[in-house]
Amino acid sequence: MKIRIATLDDALSIQKIYAYYVVNTDISFEYDVPSVDEMKERIKVTDPYLVAEIDNQVVGYAYASQFRSRIGYQYSYELSVYIDKDYHRQGIAKELYIKLFEILKVMNIQTLYACITYPNQKSEEFHKRFGFKKVGHLHRCGYKFNEWLDVIYMEKYLLDYHKITEIIPFCDISDALITEILYSNDKDYGMIDKKG
Repeated sequence: MKIRIATLDDALSIQKIYAYYVVNTDISFEYDVPSVDEMKERIKVTDPYLVAEIDNQVVGYAYASQFRSRIGYQYSYELSVYIDKDYHRQGIAKELYIKLFEILKVMNIQTLYACITYPNQKSEEFHKRFGFKKVGHLHRCGYKFNEWLDVIYMEKYLLDYHKITEIIPFCDISDALITEILYSNDKDYGMIDKKG
């Protein structure tokens, strides 16, 4: 498996993976599958954005973006990860998250959030293995497939809050450092279960 930075050429592959979740699940609250052009726009404005490849085929992706737009939120990012429905239980999401965490640490991001449709035990357990904890429960805030849906927020502290340093934009991280992160050995992150 290879983890790399997403490019606009990945938009079609990313759209195909995401389409399954839009059409068949309540994991995404979108009703309509975004076009390839829309996926390109999302890739353009989202950093970092990673893809996982097996045999030169994109089989998963993960990205992070600022939790809220106002400047006071600059140290908090929200994560998303999607895996091709035919490639679950192969550790792909785990590898994407590990690389994403390392990049976000270089950027000096302090806190990570995951917003999860509730109930979703698989996603909750996955995030718990990385040290995320449930910090909020929103009731009936989404509506899809003719039913009201809850979401929960899970939170992880990534860095030491006593050492606040300036945010380093993703575009300012050297290619050499990104390459080192993407091809380095996995970090543990205190995971309880390595099966992921």
